[in-house]
Amino acid sequence: MPSAPRMKKVLITGSAGFIGFHLAQLLMREGFFVVGYDGMNDYYDVALKHRRHAILREHNAFDGNEAMLEDMDALQAVCTKHDPDVIVHLAGQAGVRYSLENPRAYIDSNVIGTFNVMECARAHAVEHLLIASTSSAYGANTKMPFQEIDKSATPLTIYAATKLAAEAMGHANAHLWKVPTTLFRFFTVYGPWGRPDMAYFKFTKSIFEGTPIDIYNYGEMQRDFTYVEDLVQGIRLLIDTPPQEPSDPSTVPNFDTLSPVAPYRMVNIGNAQIEKLMDFIEALEDAIGIKAKKNFVDMQKGDVTATWADTHLLRHLTGFAPATNIQQGTAKFVRWYRSYYGV
Repeated sequence: MPSAPRMKKVLITGSAGFIGFHLAQLLMREGFFVVGYDGMNDYYDVALKHRRHAILREHNAFDGNEAMLEDMDALQAVCTKHDPDVIVHLAGQAGVRYSLENPRAYIDSNVIGTFNVMECARAHAVEHLLIASTSSAYGANTKMPFQEIDKSATPLTIYAATKLAAEAMGHANAHLWKVPTTLFRFFTVYGPWGRPDMAYFKFTKSIFEGTPIDIYNYGEMQRDFTYVEDLVQGIRLLIDTPPQEPSDPSTVPNFDTLSPVAPYRMVNIGNAQIEKLMDFIEALEDAIGIKAKKNFVDMQKGDVTATWADTHLLRHLTGFAPATNIQQGTAKFVRWYRSYYGV
């Protein structure tokens, strides 16, 4: 009797994080074995990270490991134990504003840590290496919506600069060692099990507590708000779409970022809708049933007034387009928040 086929293994760095948690759940539902790797740093509530990992550990198809990306020996040991088919690198030092306070943490995690992941991907000849980047990589660009082929040479924070460094290292690694590599740029992700440092989470906490929320640039901000389940569905579909170095670069569509000299591509994942920050706050207020006390303040250093994703390439590659609107997404988040915090 033939043996059952081996479950494909996906190593997710940042598996106890907001996005990694949701992606791990999705992959396990689809029959993958997920190898989790997370440093559990205390940038935000570690109890939330431990709770996410505990939920994932309820599944037989999950092996959770806790170590820092900078610990190459630990990362190599996990990769040697499991020999992953795919690596999705989500871990890194998060937070645009925190990079003003502790920039070195971003160099250690987002540059050195990412290099370590790429070395492991090369050593294990993975089928596909996927690496998280950010819409902040577009920096001071003002042409909207942001398209992947737009030049990205004006980062406004060390956080954004380290993500651009990861993109550049990823291309070099793909060219030298032919590791199929996809970088994806996220746009303002929100939803259940989110990060307490993010604005929508802080807004919700303050509205429930009756304390004022700080609204930067006096509310004159716009974002492409992307619901987390849409985001991870985009990642899931990109896993099955590893780039191949073109035999004839002239045949590559002009909107595609496929490299002419490497199996490498960069893709936006966003909702492709630009929303006013004040409309998003109103959606939160409606979901909570309480009006926020608002404190309008100046623009935060390093921030941008607007982000907006062109997602034509994502649709071209996967046939998928995120579509959860802010009313639906905020309602789901608030339901989770009430349940988790008992409010």
